[in-house]
Amino acid sequence: MKVELTAQQKNAQAEFRTFVNEEIVPDANHYDQEEYTPPKLIEKFAHQGYLGAILPKDFGGKSIDIITYGLLNEEIGRGCSSLRSLLTVHSMVSYALCKWGNKSQKEYWLPKLASGEVVAAFALSEPNVGSDAKSIETTATLSGDSYILNGQKKWITYGQIADVFLVFAQCSGKPSAFLVENNSPGLSIKPISGILGVRASMLAELHFQDCRIPQENLVGKLGFGFSYVASSALDYGRYSVAWGSVGIAQACLEACIQYTSERQQFGVYLKEHQLIRQMITEMIANVKAARLLCYQAGYLKQIGDPTSIMETSIAKYFASTTTTKIANDAVQIHGANGCTSEYSVARYLRDAKIMEIIEGSTQIQQITIADYGYQEYMSQSTPTVPQKILARM
Repeated sequence: MKVELTAQQKNAQAEFRTFVNEEIVPDANHYDQEEYTPPKLIEKFAHQGYLGAILPKDFGGKSIDIITYGLLNEEIGRGCSSLRSLLTVHSMVSYALCKWGNKSQKEYWLPKLASGEVVAAFALSEPNVGSDAKSIETTATLSGDSYILNGQKKWITYGQIADVFLVFAQCSGKPSAFLVENNSPGLSIKPISGILGVRASMLAELHFQDCRIPQENLVGKLGFGFSYVASSALDYGRYSVAWGSVGIAQACLEACIQYTSERQQFGVYLKEHQLIRQMITEMIANVKAARLLCYQAGYLKQIGDPTSIMETSIAKYFASTTTTKIANDAVQIHGANGCTSEYSVARYLRDAKIMEIIEGSTQIQQITIADYGYQEYMSQSTPTVPQKILARM
């Protein structure tokens, strides 16, 4: 079967690439060093309609197909993984509200999210809770017509500037999801700096001290927080990260092809050395393989195939682990230059490692994929994704 983009998808891809080359690539290293994303860049990003990419046109979104959304993530990830992270978390919240929000929540929030008037962040991780997301410790207690939140969230992407958070908390022992605006009484926000990669993603800690929010800010039903709201959003997040990893890998490949065509050692260009050519060959093959897995996951999502969840995990696992190796080789090819901020490959390596941790670590993906593999190949019936696997995703 030949994998070929439609004319519309190719045009969109060209648009994305032009935007990234003109508006992101020139200053991406600077954003990384400053650990900051300029508001004007986010405004341009929103003006292009990228923050509302997956939302229906009825709410002001672009309603692009899932493959085109993947291409957007690849191109943005090629330029700046931090900005791609904004696309990820903003889209996760948008998708969760579109799927699980009530009518009034959709009518109020979705147009604002689509236009970029409001920036959203996804608040699940905590100081003591990462992969074991069902064990969140933040609590929500119903008091009259309000919920009172107490607890702490950590590693919240763009938490420093987000206008609204999708917060997950235990309510009477039931994991539930709530919308919390950044000016809610009892919410304080503390910036996180000095992280390894995606350093411009403006991470933050959220502290809830008797934080009162309206009762109508509950998203979905009590107890829907993890199994429904978070799980569906995280699946979109993994898809975004998989494509974003491909973007980093592609950036590494392009940087290495340029560098080895300009740099000379022992009287010839680096690209003439056999071991360099071997490394470039492996990069090319692995970038193409990762991209094909992302295409497969996207296609299955597009047609509503339930196996898309597992195929997305496989794509995320392969793309993120492969990209770390590609980025490591890219630094090696650049030598001492690759260890400086003058060349982007140092940033690519740091960002690539983050891809192995976020939206389900490499080890969680390995456990999940192996469980599915045993179920698939030992069962005589058509394989589905078991509930015990979904519980970890």
